Amino acid sequence: MKKLTVLSICLLAFFGMASAQQQTEKPKLYNPEADAAKDIQAAVSRAAKENKHVLLQMGGNWCVWCLRFDQFVKNDPQLDSIVKANYVVYHLNYSKENENTEIFAKYGYPQRFGFPVFVVLDAKGNRIHTQNSVYLEEGSSYNKKVVMGFFNDWSPAALDPKKYEKRKTN
Repeated sequence: MKKLTVLSICLLAFFGMASAQQQTEKPKLYNPEADAAKDIQAAVSRAAKENKHVLLQMGGNWCVWCLRFDQFVKNDPQLDSIVKANYVVYHLNYSKENENTEIFAKYGYPQRFGFPVFVVLDAKGNRIHTQNSVYLEEGSSYNKKVVMGFFNDWSPAALDPKKYEKRKTN
Protein backbone atom coordinates (compact mmCIF):
# COMPACT_ATOMS: atom_id res chain seq x y z
CA MET A 1 0.00 0.00 0.00
CA LYS A 2 2.88 2.37 0.85
CA LYS A 3 4.46 1.72 -2.55
CA LEU A 4 1.21 2.61 -4.31
CA THR A 5 0.87 5.83 -2.29
CA VAL A 6 4.47 6.85 -3.01
CA LEU A 7 4.04 6.01 -6.70
CA SER A 8 0.82 8.07 -6.85
CA ILE A 9 2.51 11.06 -5.21
CA CYS A 10 5.47 10.82 -7.61
CA LEU A 11 3.15 10.67 -10.65
CA LEU A 12 1.12 13.66 -9.43
CA ALA A 13 4.31 15.65 -8.85
CA PHE A 14 5.64 14.72 -12.29
CA PHE A 15 2.45 15.70 -14.11
CA GLY A 16 2.14 18.85 -12.02
CA MET A 17 5.65 19.95 -13.03
CA ALA A 18 5.02 19.06 -16.68
CA SER A 19 1.82 21.11 -16.67
CA ALA A 20 3.54 24.08 -15.02
CA GLN A 21 6.38 23.88 -17.55
CA GLN A 22 3.90 23.91 -20.45
CA GLN A 23 2.18 26.98 -19.01
CA THR A 24 5.44 28.89 -18.57
CA GLU A 25 6.64 27.97 -22.08
CA LYS A 26 3.57 29.50 -23.75
CA PRO A 27 4.60 32.86 -25.26
CA LYS A 28 3.23 36.02 -23.72
CA LEU A 29 3.09 38.54 -26.56
CA TYR A 30 0.29 40.62 -25.10
CA ASN A 31 0.33 42.46 -21.78
CA PRO A 32 -3.15 43.09 -20.37
CA GLU A 33 -1.71 45.50 -17.78
CA ALA A 34 0.15 47.67 -20.29
CA ASP A 35 -0.71 51.32 -20.79
CA ALA A 36 -1.40 50.72 -24.47
CA ALA A 37 -2.02 54.38 -25.35
CA LYS A 38 1.37 55.34 -23.91
CA ASP A 39 3.09 52.35 -25.53
CA ILE A 40 1.59 53.11 -28.95
CA GLN A 41 2.69 56.74 -28.69
CA ALA A 42 6.23 55.54 -27.91
CA ALA A 43 6.07 53.20 -30.93
CA VAL A 44 4.93 56.10 -33.14
CA SER A 45 7.78 58.29 -31.86
CA ARG A 46 10.28 55.54 -32.56
CA ALA A 47 8.81 54.93 -36.02
CA ALA A 48 9.15 58.63 -36.87
CA LYS A 49 12.83 58.60 -35.85
CA GLU A 50 13.53 55.41 -37.81
CA ASN A 51 11.42 56.24 -40.92
CA LYS A 52 9.13 53.28 -40.30
CA HIS A 53 5.46 52.56 -39.82
CA VAL A 54 3.83 51.03 -36.74
CA LEU A 55 2.29 47.60 -37.04
CA LEU A 56 -0.31 46.97 -34.35
CA GLN A 57 -0.93 43.25 -34.00
CA MET A 58 -4.17 43.11 -32.08
CA GLY A 59 -5.16 40.00 -30.18
CA GLY A 60 -4.38 38.18 -26.99
CA ASN A 61 -2.30 35.44 -25.44
CA TRP A 62 -5.42 33.26 -25.63
CA CYS A 63 -5.43 33.52 -29.47
CA VAL A 64 -3.70 30.57 -31.16
CA TRP A 65 -3.66 32.35 -34.53
CA CYS A 66 -2.05 35.44 -32.94
CA LEU A 67 0.79 33.39 -31.48
CA ARG A 68 1.08 31.40 -34.71
CA PHE A 69 1.45 34.57 -36.80
CA ASP A 70 4.18 35.94 -34.56
CA GLN A 71 6.15 32.68 -34.80
CA PHE A 72 5.50 32.41 -38.56
CA VAL A 73 7.12 35.80 -39.15
CA LYS A 74 9.96 35.42 -36.65
CA ASN A 75 10.90 31.96 -37.95
CA ASP A 76 11.15 33.15 -41.55
CA PRO A 77 14.32 35.24 -42.03
CA GLN A 78 12.93 37.04 -45.08
CA LEU A 79 9.66 38.07 -43.41
CA ASP A 80 11.42 38.94 -40.15
CA SER A 81 13.85 41.15 -42.07
CA ILE A 82 11.05 42.99 -43.89
CA VAL A 83 9.25 43.66 -40.61
CA LYS A 84 12.38 44.85 -38.81
CA ALA A 85 13.30 47.16 -41.71
CA ASN A 86 9.86 48.76 -42.07
CA TYR A 87 7.85 48.52 -38.86
CA VAL A 88 7.82 49.08 -35.15
CA VAL A 89 5.61 46.25 -33.91
CA TYR A 90 3.27 46.56 -30.93
CA HIS A 91 1.06 43.75 -29.64
CA LEU A 92 -2.19 45.38 -28.52
CA ASN A 93 -4.02 43.27 -25.98
CA TYR A 94 -7.67 42.30 -26.25
CA SER A 95 -8.80 39.99 -23.46
CA LYS A 96 -11.33 39.70 -20.68
CA GLU A 97 -8.74 41.36 -18.40
CA ASN A 98 -8.42 44.40 -20.69
CA GLU A 99 -10.31 44.97 -23.92
CA ASN A 100 -8.62 48.36 -24.56
CA THR A 101 -12.02 49.60 -25.74
CA GLU A 102 -10.97 53.22 -26.27
CA ILE A 103 -8.02 52.28 -28.44
CA PHE A 104 -10.01 49.81 -30.51
CA ALA A 105 -12.65 52.51 -31.00
CA LYS A 106 -9.97 55.01 -32.04
CA TYR A 107 -8.83 52.67 -34.83
CA GLY A 108 -12.31 51.93 -36.18
CA TYR A 109 -13.26 48.79 -34.23
CA PRO A 110 -10.95 46.37 -36.06
CA GLN A 111 -11.94 43.54 -33.72
CA ARG A 112 -14.95 43.07 -35.97
CA PHE A 113 -12.64 41.03 -38.22
CA GLY A 114 -11.60 38.63 -35.46
CA PHE A 115 -8.07 38.05 -34.25
CA PRO A 116 -5.38 38.66 -34.99
CA VAL A 117 -6.16 41.84 -36.81
CA PHE A 118 -3.50 44.29 -37.94
CA VAL A 119 -3.58 48.07 -38.04
CA VAL A 120 -0.82 49.97 -39.79
CA LEU A 121 -0.06 53.49 -38.57
CA ASP A 122 2.16 55.97 -40.33
CA ALA A 123 4.99 57.74 -38.51
CA LYS A 124 2.52 60.40 -37.32
CA GLY A 125 0.18 57.84 -35.75
CA ASN A 126 -2.50 58.00 -38.45
CA ARG A 127 -4.24 54.75 -39.30
CA ILE A 128 -3.49 53.97 -42.93
CA HIS A 129 -4.68 50.38 -43.19
CA THR A 130 -6.58 47.66 -41.35
CA GLN A 131 -5.83 44.07 -42.35
CA ASN A 132 -8.18 41.17 -41.72
CA SER A 133 -5.81 38.25 -41.07
CA VAL A 134 -8.11 35.68 -42.67
CA TYR A 135 -6.79 36.87 -46.06
CA LEU A 136 -3.25 36.01 -44.96
CA GLU A 137 -4.07 32.46 -43.87
CA GLU A 138 -3.46 29.21 -45.68
CA GLY A 139 -4.53 25.91 -44.13
CA SER A 140 -3.42 25.85 -40.52
CA SER A 141 -0.79 28.55 -41.06
CA TYR A 142 -0.17 31.64 -43.18
CA ASN A 143 0.73 32.15 -46.83
CA LYS A 144 4.24 33.58 -47.04
CA LYS A 145 3.72 35.27 -50.39
CA VAL A 146 0.53 37.00 -49.23
CA VAL A 147 2.02 38.04 -45.87
CA MET A 148 5.08 39.41 -47.65
CA GLY A 149 2.81 41.34 -50.00
CA PHE A 150 0.95 42.84 -47.05
CA PHE A 151 4.19 43.95 -45.38
CA ASN A 152 5.65 45.36 -48.59
CA ASP A 153 2.44 47.08 -49.77
CA TRP A 154 2.13 49.07 -46.53
CA SER A 155 5.80 49.86 -45.98
CA PRO A 156 7.01 53.47 -45.92
CA ALA A 157 8.73 53.00 -49.31
CA ALA A 158 5.50 51.77 -50.94
CA LEU A 159 3.68 54.90 -49.82
CA ASP A 160 6.44 57.38 -50.69
CA PRO A 161 4.95 59.87 -53.21
CA LYS A 162 8.35 60.25 -54.90
CA LYS A 163 8.09 56.65 -56.05
CA TYR A 164 5.06 57.57 -58.15
CA GLU A 165 6.23 60.86 -59.66
CA LYS A 166 6.59 60.80 -63.39
CA ARG A 167 10.14 61.20 -64.52
CA LYS A 168 10.82 64.00 -67.00
CA THR A 169 12.73 62.90 -70.03
CA ASN A 170 14.81 65.25 -72.15
